[in-house]
Amino acid sequence: MAGGHVLAQGISSEDLRSVSPEAGPEIRAQLTPRQYTTLSSELAGRIDRINTKLGDHFKKGDSLIIFDCVIQRAQVAHAQALAVQAEKTFGINQRLLALKSIGQLELDVSAAEVQKSKADLASANAVASKCSIEAPFNGITVEQRAREFQYASPGQPLLDILDDRSLEVELIAPSRWLSWLKPGYVFALHIDETGNNYPAKITRIGGRVDPVSQSIKVVGEITSDAPELIAGMSGRALIAAPH
Repeated sequence: MAGGHVLAQGISSEDLRSVSPEAGPEIRAQLTPRQYTTLSSELAGRIDRINTKLGDHFKKGDSLIIFDCVIQRAQVAHAQALAVQAEKTFGINQRLLALKSIGQLELDVSAAEVQKSKADLASANAVASKCSIEAPFNGITVEQRAREFQYASPGQPLLDILDDRSLEVELIAPSRWLSWLKPGYVFALHIDETGNNYPAKITRIGGRVDPVSQSIKVVGEITSDAPELIAGMSGRALIAAPH
């Protein structure tokens, strides 16, 4: 496309807004989140509290789901008590060995009990740590699959979340474009839901061509601040071939 300062290769910054969504080949594109996941239960128990609802934003590390873990906390306390007991027994046996009141075998057994109690305490703490599910990244809740006071089973899906501020553009391009379409190539993205064009660039190109359709998957990113865009919006990639 002639005229204007070219951002890299492809569409220029001055021509971006004037690009017609009807121009060029039909290359459908969709906005997808870089990070998304379904949070699932790692233990069996009753859900005590869900701190997020559909459309709520959260920060990385926020506690999203809390389980009723009275039994798990009791198990931790029990394991802690046994660990203290084992440590004290070992200390006493060390003094008794110095006084030659017991043999080395008794001391070795008490030392093994200390290690066993530490392992049991670590296991109890590991189970108790599953009583709260924390957000793995900044994002938004897109679907709530469970309710408070509901009994959850291990592996049961509870929340669908995604990072709504870090979006990618996915499209399928003709494989014949591989001779010139490279990471960094600049193009315009017309989004149907907003009716606007946005500057974007290619970031990754798939490693396999579909021999039937002679196409390849391409991923890009929007290079301007566009808070109005959300995952799932779609439109057309306006990619001009180099002259």
